[in-house]
Amino acid sequence: MKTIFVVDDSDTNLAKVEEALEERYRVMTMPSAAKMFALLEKITPDLILLDIEMPEMNGFQALEHLKASESETLAEIPVMFLTGHADSAVEAHGFELGAVDLVTKPFSAPVLLNRIKTHLDIDEVIRERTSQLYQLQNALVAVLADMVENRDKATSGHVERTSQYIKILINEMKERGVYSDEIHGWDTEKMISSARMHDLGKIAVTDIILNKSEKLTNEEYELIKVHAAEGERIIEEIISRTGEGDFLHNAKLFAGYHHERWDGKGYPHALNGTEIPLQGRIMAIVDTYDALISDKPYKKPHTHEEAMGIIKEGAGKQYDPQIVDIFLAAQAQIKDVMERLQQL
Repeated sequence: MKTIFVVDDSDTNLAKVEEALEERYRVMTMPSAAKMFALLEKITPDLILLDIEMPEMNGFQALEHLKASESETLAEIPVMFLTGHADSAVEAHGFELGAVDLVTKPFSAPVLLNRIKTHLDIDEVIRERTSQLYQLQNALVAVLADMVENRDKATSGHVERTSQYIKILINEMKERGVYSDEIHGWDTEKMISSARMHDLGKIAVTDIILNKSEKLTNEEYELIKVHAAEGERIIEEIISRTGEGDFLHNAKLFAGYHHERWDGKGYPHALNGTEIPLQGRIMAIVDTYDALISDKPYKKPHTHEEAMGIIKEGAGKQYDPQIVDIFLAAQAQIKDVMERLQQL
């Protein structure tokens, strides 16, 4: 049974809505937006019926707050307004804020039921199709990442390990409020999926260089460096053809900027400090850490402690010092992931 929140400061209106809906839905009534937000911490409804004219926080303010939530799940809950004073300006403002419908009080129970059923059915179809597209997107990303990784024999497991390190970093940054304005609203799982494409540009690098058993010459190193710019170019080409938004945009930033340096001596754009997109600054640290602890034909792996020391030394020079601090603070989690995944 689907759950509907009904928010209205009138006990009479709450009772009428509950009576109209209780046979088909699990109805939960509350007298204020504050009570609604408190309950949203425990329960996610399928739809919210929200009165507009309420004290302290009105319906418009409540919807704005809901849509601004860091939780994508909460922000996407369909909201229908209930109001006794509907006019074209009220309706227009409600729809601008993201409401799916507006029902005028007093309402007819059959009309209210049909309006709710219509929106819930549409929402279910959209969720199902969105889920299918998300699964397809993740499958395509996984295949592309595997294709790249399988060409480079020295990077087995690199994509999975760096994905897990990024998850730890983003969660810790959110918890500690580091770059909170930039990461507000980030969907961690989608960011991880985007990050899996950071080495896509290695498609343009010959196998001879990727799998060379000795240390690269300066000329060979210059050739392998093109993978950052090439990855950015490939993803930009996909964007231009598909018009896809946030997912590929983030993938492009991970791919094109993960070899930039805080001091401006990186490549391909030679940006410095916070000119470097945050995605690139995050990826730079986890990419280096994984390279350091990995066994290569031309070098033995560093220990976790050695790798952490090298990254700490690079704070403010190669890496964003604030993100390095978070990485070091989370090193117990990082080490656990490293040891677990290296055994696979």
